[in-house]
Amino acid sequence: MRLQHTDTSVQRVSTLLLLGLGMWIILLIAQEHYQDSLPPRTQPGLVVSGKTSAQASDPNQAVPSNTAPENRQHPAFGERIQEREKMVNNQIKLRGVRDPNVLAAMNAVPRHAFVLPQYQAQAYADHPLPIDHNQTISQPYIVAFMTEALTLDPNDRVLEIGTGSGYQAAVCAEIAREVYSVEIIKPLAESAAKRLKALGYGNTHVKAGDGFFGWPEHAPFDAIIGTAAAGRIPPPLLEQLKINGRMILPEEDSQGFQYLILITKQSDGEIRRETILPVRFVPMTGEVEKR
Repeated sequence: MRLQHTDTSVQRVSTLLLLGLGMWIILLIAQEHYQDSLPPRTQPGLVVSGKTSAQASDPNQAVPSNTAPENRQHPAFGERIQEREKMVNNQIKLRGVRDPNVLAAMNAVPRHAFVLPQYQAQAYADHPLPIDHNQTISQPYIVAFMTEALTLDPNDRVLEIGTGSGYQAAVCAEIAREVYSVEIIKPLAESAAKRLKALGYGNTHVKAGDGFFGWPEHAPFDAIIGTAAAGRIPPPLLEQLKINGRMILPEEDSQGFQYLILITKQSDGEIRRETILPVRFVPMTGEVEKR
C-alpha cells in the first residue's frame, strides 16, 4: 500500500509539472503574439505635442533638421547636468509648466554659459541675475512660463525683443525652427550672438536695433516674445505677428505695475489680450518711450 501510494504521488506531481509546462508555453506564445501586435518602437527624439520627432515624420508635416546644437559639442552641455534637472523639477514642474518641449529645452540649455563669472554659483537659482549693461537674465521659471505660453512647435519662426545674454533665445531655439532676436544695446547683441554661435545654435539670428520695430525683413512670425517692459504694445510687432500667432511680453501700467500680456491674433485679424501674471522686467528703451 505504501509503495502504491508513493507511485500515485509521483504520478500526480508529474501531471502537475506537465500542466505547468503547458501553461508556460501558452503564456509565451500569447506574449509573442501581443508584442507582434504592437506598433514598431520609434527612436528617441524631440517631443512634438506628445510625439517623438520620429513619429512626427509624417510626409504632410515638415520637421526642421536644425532645431538644436548638432552633437552638442560645446563642453557646457555636459556640465552641471544635475543642477539643471533639479532646477526643472523643483522650480518649473512644481509651478505647473507641463509642455514636454519646454521642459526638455530647460534641461538642455546650459544656463551657466549665459551668466557672468561672479554669479556662477547662482546660475541655477530661483531668481533673475544681473548681466552686463544693467540688464538681467530672467528667473528660470519665467523663461519656461513664457515659452510654454507661446505653444511653440518645430516649424515655428520666433521673434524675440531683448536678446540680453541670449538665454531665452537658446531655449526657444531648442524647439522652434528659427529664432530672430533684436537687442538695442549693441555690445549685448554682439556678445549674445557670439555666445549662441559658440554653443552651436545655428538657428538663431541676432541683430543690434530697436525692438520696437521688430524685424520686418523676416516677418511674419508665428510667435513673438518680449523680455523688456513697455507702457504700450509696439504696433509693428502686432503687424508682424501671423494670423493665429501668439505674443507674450511684459506691459507696465500707469501705476508702474508690470504684467505679462498674452496676445493672440485671431483668424479675422482681431487682437485678443489676456493679462496673466504680475512680473518685474527691465524697461524697454528706444522708440517705445516716445508718446
